[in-house]
Amino acid sequence: MTKLTFAASTLGDPGRGPLLTKWLEEFNKSQTAVQVSPAAVPYPTFGQTILTQMGSGKGPDLIRFDMPEFESASEAGLIAPLDDLIDVGKYDLLKQPDQFMVHDGTRHGIIFEASNYAMFYNADLISKPPTSYEEFVDTAKSLTKGDTYGLAFRQTEAEEAGVWQDIFNYVYGFGGAWSDGQKLTINSPENLKGLQAYKDLYDAKVIPRGADAATFRRMFAEGKVGMELNNGGYVTATRGQNADLNFSVAPIPFPVRKQGAILAPIVINEASPAKEAAATFIRWALEPANQAKLQGILGASSVATVTQRSPEQLEKTPFLTVFDGLTETSLPQIVQGFEAKTPDIRKIVVQNVVAALQGTVELKAALDRAQQQATELTG
Repeated sequence: MTKLTFAASTLGDPGRGPLLTKWLEEFNKSQTAVQVSPAAVPYPTFGQTILTQMGSGKGPDLIRFDMPEFESASEAGLIAPLDDLIDVGKYDLLKQPDQFMVHDGTRHGIIFEASNYAMFYNADLISKPPTSYEEFVDTAKSLTKGDTYGLAFRQTEAEEAGVWQDIFNYVYGFGGAWSDGQKLTINSPENLKGLQAYKDLYDAKVIPRGADAATFRRMFAEGKVGMELNNGGYVTATRGQNADLNFSVAPIPFPVRKQGAILAPIVINEASPAKEAAATFIRWALEPANQAKLQGILGASSVATVTQRSPEQLEKTPFLTVFDGLTETSLPQIVQGFEAKTPDIRKIVVQNVVAALQGTVELKAALDRAQQQATELTG
């Protein structure tokens, strides 16, 4: 019997974690030669923890990565090539997100989850969702009173990866980009505009300042936060915290219809002594029935293959079609042309943006400094 470990930050998710563990148990019941056990590593430290383990020739056999860490691990030769292990031609893969699974001409990942960002809102507090940034600000301000806030987002260095995910929507939603593919554009006028919009909301005190994601998500589930920009995986997590919450979803009401996506590849550790057994699990996961079940667990996310939503799912969650309609305009949260350097660039950008939030430096000066530091870093 070959025993494998599968590490995913989502295994620690209160809503989806237990369901994913059951899904792994279904694989184990279907096999006689391979067994997979879950390994939960907390999200804020997940990428760094796993990369450190892999760098020393250890770590889990199977890993669900976010894109920045996937690119770093691919570049460092820590991920096993999948071209000879999995015949992707047998599957109807989602083309737009799947292109990012190939690194320098070699397939290193299969999509585990593709989750577009949208605006979640409490439908008891907001009858008509905002359709412009101005309406978004007005709604956030009008809902903020007492211990209730109009909006919530991450804004502390301790949640670096999460802050990056949150500000990505402001940068791209205002027509900006971290690079033009060849050179970094961190301090472009469009980026400044988008990040100024983010800072204006912070300054307006319409968010629970200092609250981490776990805290303000609980507040959203309790009806104490009106709006949140989040990805499709948040649907299941929210219902797990409060099955009775009356919430809905709309596209992010920023000037440009472009938003981040959590693209989470599943990969095989190059250091794993059981790559073929690990590939057995990925092939099982790609079977249509198992893809459909995984999509149901993940909530409003998509999986690797084109998978139809069931009538039951659409009846329970009519806004699934909102997420599905955003796939063509969603982008993974990486720096194009500097994919493997994304975690390092992310650290620089977040440090400087948080410094601007805290008032120790003007936002424009913070972005100029981030541009300079990241340019030096990338040579």
